[in-house]
Amino acid sequence: MIRLENIVKTYQMGEEIVHALQGVSLHVPAGDMIAVIGPSGSGKSTLMNMIGCLDVPDEGQYLLDGQAVDCLDEDELAQVRNRKIGFIFQQFNLLPKLTAFENVELPLIYRGMPPRERREKAEAALHRVGLGDRLKHKPTQLSGGQQQRVAVARALAGDPPIILADEPTGALDSKSGEVFMQALRELNESGITIVLITHDMHIAQQARHFVSIRDGLIVDRGVN
Repeated sequence: MIRLENIVKTYQMGEEIVHALQGVSLHVPAGDMIAVIGPSGSGKSTLMNMIGCLDVPDEGQYLLDGQAVDCLDEDELAQVRNRKIGFIFQQFNLLPKLTAFENVELPLIYRGMPPRERREKAEAALHRVGLGDRLKHKPTQLSGGQQQRVAVARALAGDPPIILADEPTGALDSKSGEVFMQALRELNESGITIVLITHDMHIAQQARHFVSIRDGLIVDRGVN
């Protein structure tokens, strides 16, 4: 499903050239759950941007479901993101003035989904994460763990085959983090491919596979 071959990405920061990725290759089959682990500045965020079609490489090739996405323009990348990838971020990125239901529904509106269909999908996604009784609650009325579950529901509502989770437990206490990771494992067991970006080895060990990245290079990989 996800195949990156010899990906190179550099950035100009003032007078300094940053070699964020230096020939990274990564293959993630459909239905896998893989953790990408590394410290700050290792290149894992750049790798996440590549996998999530938020950026394109300077060199190398990225195939997603057999489609070469490294040569797509911004509009085409946006379409791929909208159809194939659900994002879960550390800070949840919920809009505070919208209810849980409205936060989950919003990406479906941008997709152009008919009102009845998007209502059904948003409600089903919130029920799936155990928040069927919190549809009308705003983020400030929810706990951190519940807000993260709204973010999961938002990622699920469009039925993406891939979920990309960036430091998803970083803003949660340990108990809420464990509950969240259990939810991710259950989603993976249902057939969704999970790519987990983290600096926490304990979290990484809960994935099926892991790769360690440092200085823009994959330095280790294995099975948990």
